[in-house]
Amino acid sequence: MRITKATTIILGTLLSIAMVPALASAQQAAGGKIAVIDVAYIFKNSDAIKSEVAQIENSMKAYEQEMANVRKSMQKEAELLKTYKPGSPEYAGQEEKLAGMESKVKLETIRKRKELADAEARIYFDNYQKIRAVVKQVSEYNGIDLVLRYNSEEMELEKQDSVLRGVMKGVVYHSPKLDLTQMVMQAMGTKVATR
Repeated sequence: MRITKATTIILGTLLSIAMVPALASAQQAAGGKIAVIDVAYIFKNSDAIKSEVAQIENSMKAYEQEMANVRKSMQKEAELLKTYKPGSPEYAGQEEKLAGMESKVKLETIRKRKELADAEARIYFDNYQKIRAVVKQVSEYNGIDLVLRYNSEEMELEKQDSVLRGVMKGVVYHSPKLDLTQMVMQAMGTKVATR
């Protein structure tokens, strides 16, 4: 007997449909409760987290303004260099001064960017730990055995990266009553307020 590709697909589909009730009853028999959480949504919408990140961004803007002033000073030094005769001791001294300023600015910029990137990473790390702790408390209180991360962001056909993220989502469907996101945000807000 020859099995066609279409027959194989139909049989596979029927078999997977037949397995759904068995999987559901196995989960019910095990008594495991599952929930989902949109961690990215919490990071994007938590006022406390946004405030901490804004402080880092403001520090970076202030530093960039400071560096703009230093670059203006360096431009003046470069203009002064043009007034000296190449090969003269004044030219060599000014050239050395300018090179020293440039290397100092580059080094300071690298250090400052690393410092701010580390501070931002610390914000995300600390807040993720808080989210995990709240999820654990909520889950234990409600008898939830597994919490999966999902992304509630809708796909936008015009944006290829959005479509790719949407297609690669780990959770294809969930009932809205399984979503802990708002509950965790409220619990975190309460925690932040009582600090």
